Amino acid sequence: MYTNSLFRNVLEKTLAHALGYLENLGDTPVSATITLVELRSRLNRPLTENGEDAGVVIDELVRDVEGGVLSTAGGRFFGWVVGGSVPAALAADWLTSTWDQNAVLYASGPAEAVIEEVCGEWLKELLGLPLKASFALVTGTQMAHVTCLAAARNSLLAKMNWDVERKGLSGAPQIRILSSSEHHGSCDRAVRLLGLGTDSIVDLPVDDQGCLIPNSLLKSLREQAGAPTIVLLQAGDLNTGAYDPFSEIIPMAHSYNAWVHVDGAFGLWAAASPVYRHFLNGVEMADSWSTDGHKWLNVPYDCGFAFVSDSRAHYNSMSYRTSYLTRAEDARDQIDWTPEWSRRGRGVATYAAIRQLGRSGIADLVERTCRYAHALVTRIGALKGAEMVWEPQINQGLVRFLDSKPGATQTDHDRRTDEVIAALQKTGEAFFGGTTWRGKRCMRVSVCNWQTGDEDVERTVAVVKRVLENF
Repeated sequence: MYTNSLFRNVLEKTLAHALGYLENLGDTPVSATITLVELRSRLNRPLTENGEDAGVVIDELVRDVEGGVLSTAGGRFFGWVVGGSVPAALAADWLTSTWDQNAVLYASGPAEAVIEEVCGEWLKELLGLPLKASFALVTGTQMAHVTCLAAARNSLLAKMNWDVERKGLSGAPQIRILSSSEHHGSCDRAVRLLGLGTDSIVDLPVDDQGCLIPNSLLKSLREQAGAPTIVLLQAGDLNTGAYDPFSEIIPMAHSYNAWVHVDGAFGLWAAASPVYRHFLNGVEMADSWSTDGHKWLNVPYDCGFAFVSDSRAHYNSMSYRTSYLTRAEDARDQIDWTPEWSRRGRGVATYAAIRQLGRSGIADLVERTCRYAHALVTRIGALKGAEMVWEPQINQGLVRFLDSKPGATQTDHDRRTDEVIAALQKTGEAFFGGTTWRGKRCMRVSVCNWQTGDEDVERTVAVVKRVLENF
């Protein structure tokens, strides 16, 4: 039998551990400092018969993972598009676990259902999306793609007199997907999960900015006019932050009755900034949109958002009825809009983050991190032995490192780039990841964390300079 004192003891202990971690992020190595073998040796304990004291479990857990936790919560993690957690979001996430509601129905978590309703409306307003659009809070952009493309599948096949939810895809008209060659792999996985198959994706060429070329799309639309078609566009390429030309492409796609889905995993948040929202001109004309909360909104992981203009197609592709579910008359039941059944109340952290930051705070977060990305890429790219490959237009940029020996080849530069990235990670001062872009190995710079500041930029540039001088 659990008692209040048992909860208090272990939670107070956990609070102390959490504060110790957060308050020392500036002095903690950003990279892992122990090996896979060491982690396994610490954590792979024999399964006990009778269990252990909760406080002991937490103390030993914290001790055993030390050195194996990346400091993604801090201001010098630039490896992927990873945000931290603003204080209100982190605290709300703790409460979400404490309340332990199943956020699937209003009946099973009334407060969390209403919180999610409010979040959906706030998010559409912040992102400049149609207020009539339906929405879903999911685990991340991966499942947001699944949700949006399931609605697209329903809508397109219904127009061909095919009930895909009842009949499945066997014998159904084939859906094709037109996208740029730069689309993200999460879209491929969504297509696989939905049974559409990656062979249905037609990769179209991009211009020198990495944007889908409208005339190329127009040619493909004409080639199979009348075929059920999804046009997949990008709002923020993962390497360069490039945006497809929405105001030109979306009306073109709609003239051929195509469904337009926008992958805005992080880039859709530029709409919250008066400085950067011009990149999204026309995006509101699309049919569905996906983005993450655990990137630029800086809420804990397990938070993505899907939006669909055709709420009926969204509802038809997701909703489920059975006799033992207690349905609400007037409230919104989340099961009607999400692919999950049992689910945590991820709207709580979103609600708290938006309330803490406000409209101007979110705009400042976007603009500030874009400035830091630009400073990092241009300053590192100007160092001896480095080269700027892509100057950020938002929060993403690329640099590479050059082999100084006479006659060095592209292969030599690729190897040097990976060596420098590894050396930087080894210092623990900053974390960057590598990528291959247009045949070149590059170091990707992504700034997304609310805690990144001027000092982090200075420390990072200094450590890159030191690493390059030691090569």
